[in-house]
Amino acid sequence: MAALRKSMVSCRVERGEDMISAVHNMEIGCPTNVRHITHVTFDRFNGFLGLPVEFEVEVPCRVPSARSQEEIAREAIKHALKALRKRHLVEEGAHAPAIIALSRPIISQGSEWKEKADNLETELQQCYKAQSRLSEQLVVEVAESRSSKALLQEKESLITSLQEELTQIRDECSQLKTELEEKIKALELVVSENQQIRAQLEEMTMKAKNAEAENKMLVDRWMLQKMQDAERLNEANALYEDMIDRLKASGLEKLAKQQVDGVVRRSEEGAEFFAESTVPSTCKHKINAHEGGCASILFEYNSARLISGGQDKSIKLWDTNTGSLSSTLYGCLGSVLDLAITHDNRSVIAASSSNNLYVWDVNSGRVRHTLTGHTDKVCAVDVSKISSRHVVSAAYDRTLKVWDLHKGYCVNTIIFHSNCNALAFSMDGQTIFSGHIDGNLRLWDIQTGKLLSEVAAHSLAAVTSISLSRSGNIILTSGRDNLHNLFDIRSLEVCGSLRATGNRVASNWSRSCISPDESYVAAGSADGSVYIWSISKADIVRTLKEHTAPVLSCSWSGLGKPLASADKNGVVCVWT
Repeated sequence: MAALRKSMVSCRVERGEDMISAVHNMEIGCPTNVRHITHVTFDRFNGFLGLPVEFEVEVPCRVPSARSQEEIAREAIKHALKALRKRHLVEEGAHAPAIIALSRPIISQGSEWKEKADNLETELQQCYKAQSRLSEQLVVEVAESRSSKALLQEKESLITSLQEELTQIRDECSQLKTELEEKIKALELVVSENQQIRAQLEEMTMKAKNAEAENKMLVDRWMLQKMQDAERLNEANALYEDMIDRLKASGLEKLAKQQVDGVVRRSEEGAEFFAESTVPSTCKHKINAHEGGCASILFEYNSARLISGGQDKSIKLWDTNTGSLSSTLYGCLGSVLDLAITHDNRSVIAASSSNNLYVWDVNSGRVRHTLTGHTDKVCAVDVSKISSRHVVSAAYDRTLKVWDLHKGYCVNTIIFHSNCNALAFSMDGQTIFSGHIDGNLRLWDIQTGKLLSEVAAHSLAAVTSISLSRSGNIILTSGRDNLHNLFDIRSLEVCGSLRATGNRVASNWSRSCISPDESYVAAGSADGSVYIWSISKADIVRTLKEHTAPVLSCSWSGLGKPLASADKNGVVCVWT
């Protein structure tokens, strides 16, 4: 009976229509001789809940499938109907009123169940539709969730990178702020310095105006003095011409020739030591002479002793036979740019970047004179070849000054418009040769300061060196156009022009030289080589390589050998 109740309940839930038709097709008879009614339990909503014990059917214990349960339920209902019919026949009379009474509510209750089943089926369809819509929404929401998750991850990575970039920018801002503060402090310092400089400029402007006024007054006085000197010179020239006429008349032509043309070099003291110059080929000594560079070297007259001056503000004398240092002269307050020595080898004169000239006594090593008067660096100096008294100097204040070493002051000043890099005395000591930045060679009268002649020695290139031959007939000029020109003193015409592939003049004060026998020219180059030309052949005869820096100066001993060269590193090479 328990299995029947379960089957009937299952049929009511899952197959309501079959159960209702089964109930509707049930034939119930009315017994005529009913004596008692077996207890039947019936629920309005759940159907029969109990039958007489004799109608209960044994059901297997294993759980059937859904189809088996339906068949078993049908069999159970059929069996129950047979049993009821059988019982109704027996108790026809007693049960008829009860069955009739029960059939009415069962029919009405079946209609209610059908209606409920329809309603539930409608609700189930609505649930399916709602579930379908919810499934579609769920799919859409899942897709949106995934895209949102990917977007969220992208946004998180972007936020992370932006945070890192923000941190970096903050660091850069901090660094820029620190630099800005430093720049502001530096600017404040520059502003204060600028104010001080402006004050100094105003003061210097006032001094310059005063100096200009004083200079104008001095120029006027100088011009007046020059006019007086010119008158005295004219008188002296007239007296000189009168003396020449008298000497010629008395037959002293030889003495007159010496006075007019200058001193003959072969009659110099020490001329007996002169020897024919030879082309050097070997570096005999390599000397680290000066720290910072050596700008000028020269030999003593008729001697193998070499004098050098450098950036270390010292003058050094070297024995070229042994390569040893003989002595050192101190007292110069600037770099040595040029050197000269008197004809008696007793005094050395140095041109310095301190705007002064210094005169040393070679024997004592003491400074005899400090010649002041130039207002810019002194770059060239030479001594008269007749006496040891007169010195001429050139500076970047566009002046030439003639000095009297016996008196220790300037006796004449020549003004020009182009700075002078090199100069030399003529053999008679009456003419000054000067080489200028504009490339011209100028000749000046030492007495009057008058420009005697002007020659375009190097086209649009500065003259860097002037060297007079031993006879005084040839003058050698070197220029920044890498040419080395030879001029005949008497005609001032070019008698030779020397050049070489690879030869480059190193600076505005690069010094070249002529051999004592006037056969060769030596000049240094920016590549560290020393080039030697034959004057007669106008061609290179030898290239000396030992220096590792540009060669600034060359000097040939009056004895014919050796040759010396100095470079920008302060190294001096002695060549034989």
